[in-house]
Amino acid sequence: MNTITYSIDSDRGLPDVSNDDARMRGARCNRIAMPAVTRPRAACLIGWPAAHSRSPLIHHYWLRTLGIEGGYNIEAVPPEGFAEFVLHLSTHGFVGANVTIPHKERALALTTPDQRARAVGAANTLWYEGNELRSTNTDIEGFVGNLDACAPGWDAATDDALVLGAGGASRAVVFGLVERGVKRVHLANRTVERAHALADQFGARVHPTSWDKVGDLLPRAGLLVNTTSLGMHGQPALGIDAGRLPPHAVVADLVYVPLETPLLAAARARGLKTADGLGMLLHQAVRGFELWFGQRPTVTPELRALVEADLTKP
Repeated sequence: MNTITYSIDSDRGLPDVSNDDARMRGARCNRIAMPAVTRPRAACLIGWPAAHSRSPLIHHYWLRTLGIEGGYNIEAVPPEGFAEFVLHLSTHGFVGANVTIPHKERALALTTPDQRARAVGAANTLWYEGNELRSTNTDIEGFVGNLDACAPGWDAATDDALVLGAGGASRAVVFGLVERGVKRVHLANRTVERAHALADQFGARVHPTSWDKVGDLLPRAGLLVNTTSLGMHGQPALGIDAGRLPPHAVVADLVYVPLETPLLAAARARGLKTADGLGMLLHQAVRGFELWFGQRPTVTPELRALVEADLTKP
């Protein structure tokens, strides 16, 4: 099995990918040697590829500001080596891990998942309880936590939410809205059968609808959430008229490249409260850090500015 461990640039909190091509051909980098007895707690991100994740930047910021001696590595693990790596995670020196594409569904099957991971059908955070490797999906609390930070009280003013898209990200959003008590979650997808499948899973408060009915639902939507890739750099525009939303509506977009999507720009032009995809990325990282290092971190303006600068650099 060829796994690739990326060293972290301590000044930037990001992986050193200067020799990335050679590594992806099968070379394995050596980790920095540390005494076995005094080695700090460490977590990692497992993906394939994984080198350009912002997770190290986020977690090293928290380690530094909280004064915790610890580490966060990137482990590029191909699909054929994932099971061996995860089942021996502690042997590799880690107390837990984040999991990204293409491993999230496999991680669910190899661990003991909680209700959230089972509901979403994918795990993105692993940790040990004793000798048992547990898993959860923090996209749910990342989405809801970001809404709470950007639009406090949003749930009290939301009887109807309109969610666009019925993919993996939509599962986390719908679960979070149902769990938070939203009365009606209207789920629109171009393939309406996928929306029906999610409604069957999440219960009577989820109402599947076809994409051509979105315009009719906008005037009653207290919350509009885009979980599709539409509006992302290189993708077609979403084509939703934010002007039809009520004046109290909140608009959330899971896309964070660009940071301000056309949907968010239109909503802000109307004076509506918004929640962007970068905020969700930051908030979803909180629980994993707490599980691994024992302290709950805070999403601060300084952290956001740090990640924004990295996302927008030439």
